[in-house]
Amino acid sequence: MNLIDITSISDDKVSIFVSSSEPQLRHYRDPDGGIFIAESCKVISRALDSGMKPESMLVSTSVFEKEEVSSLLSRVGDVPVYRAPSDVMEGITGYHLTGGILCSMTRPVLPSAAEILDHSASYSRIAVLENIVNPTNVGAVFRSAAAFNIDAVLLVEGTCDPLERRAMRVSMGTVFQLPWTFIGREDVCGTLRSLGYKSAALALVDDSVTLDSAVLKDEPRLAVLIGNEGNGLTQQTIDNADYKVIIPMSHEVDSLNAAAASAVAFWELTR
Repeated sequence: MNLIDITSISDDKVSIFVSSSEPQLRHYRDPDGGIFIAESCKVISRALDSGMKPESMLVSTSVFEKEEVSSLLSRVGDVPVYRAPSDVMEGITGYHLTGGILCSMTRPVLPSAAEILDHSASYSRIAVLENIVNPTNVGAVFRSAAAFNIDAVLLVEGTCDPLERRAMRVSMGTVFQLPWTFIGREDVCGTLRSLGYKSAALALVDDSVTLDSAVLKDEPRLAVLIGNEGNGLTQQTIDNADYKVIIPMSHEVDSLNAAAASAVAFWELTR
């Protein structure tokens, strides 16, 4: 293990964990790619399981001897492992949010949507996120997608990056268990048709079918489209979708937030 003790938040060796914004991390080595920072043992473990490459780690002395931390450290080879007192760690990251451990990792090269969906003819249910900008919501959608057996996730350009720290944390690392990539903004439903999928847009419009409709269950390959937290799906996407879908509700509630709606839709359409 390449263990290095640090005693100050101003130590240049840990600057990547201290002062880099998400855009800076994404473009850390432009034009040759960026990095992301995973936090907590569960998220880091799932990232390693999926083949992500660690570059360095930052660990609090308060958790350094824990078995799950030792197990992770045994998997990262000779990358630098920076060990910091808990008060220093808290100043760097907010200890209670990280579980005392962070790992910088090489950003993967994303496949195309066609590469993902051509990989398996058995991918019958996928999720498509359009303009969801809150990393908490993106992470929650991924967690629900993994829980309810969604096969893959496509993100329309402009949607929050699933490798933002909060998105990864909220997803409990499931962003590393599902295949995903970004697709272009133009003609989302046309793109899905070209990939062999009918589109089901969650939208409050007059010609909607209900989520439990048999016509949706009968579709062999269906993409569930979920829109922006405030405005929903774009009108173009709604107009071009094969199905407009509503979740039946009571007490004059007309909609759920993106994360809750996705969980209900995924459960119903995959059972």
